[in-house]
Amino acid sequence: MYTISKNWERIFYISTWIVQGSSFLVPRAYAVMHRMHHSFSDTEKDPHSPHFFTDVYQMMKSTIIIFRGFLTRKNLPEAQFTKEYLPAWDNLDKFGHHALTRVTFGLLYTAFYFQFAPNFWWFVLLPIHFMMGPLQGAIVNWCGHKYGYSNFNNGDHSKNSSPWGILLMGELFQNNHHYAKDDANFAKKWFEFDLTYQIMKGLNFVKIIKLKPTIPITTQIEPLVVLQ
Repeated sequence: MYTISKNWERIFYISTWIVQGSSFLVPRAYAVMHRMHHSFSDTEKDPHSPHFFTDVYQMMKSTIIIFRGFLTRKNLPEAQFTKEYLPAWDNLDKFGHHALTRVTFGLLYTAFYFQFAPNFWWFVLLPIHFMMGPLQGAIVNWCGHKYGYSNFNNGDHSKNSSPWGILLMGELFQNNHHYAKDDANFAKKWFEFDLTYQIMKGLNFVKIIKLKPTIPITTQIEPLVVLQ
């Protein structure tokens, strides 16, 4: 969706690790999985389609196994998913993925709560901080392919969810995203709003990133036709 200099990529990489903390997802492995998801959306080869599992826990359990195979390079998919550029910083990946690093982040979160939480009810939120990355993935991949409406016929079960798509900064406009996967703006209707895209426009304006031009939406594929 955009190009970026190597130095800025490293800054984004470190920022991603710090923000995800105990639930850090190695970008290289996640990128491979995301490419497969788009190529095999809601088929048996999709690494995280909700339509082959009884509940979200089973879906994420299977996804973690696939992710680890990509991470260790012991179970890589077809070459088409790895031959193009993948973000990689092996030293940071190993450090960020290490169990001791994850535990340290967890202890820091807990210490922060002890220092600033108004009462102990707030500690109920700690698991969300511990597992922020997988939780976000579970919500987007389960809900984004089961609940909501479709603007376009993509040949899969991808859905848009308003207002949740807005609250998740565009991530739950999955039908739009699968329709135009190279378009940085996941919002396509007047009532949809992608905050992430607005941030990206700001980064493009100050020349931190360079957004790639996209094909006009009317020339890509036919919109969804609802048969009466």
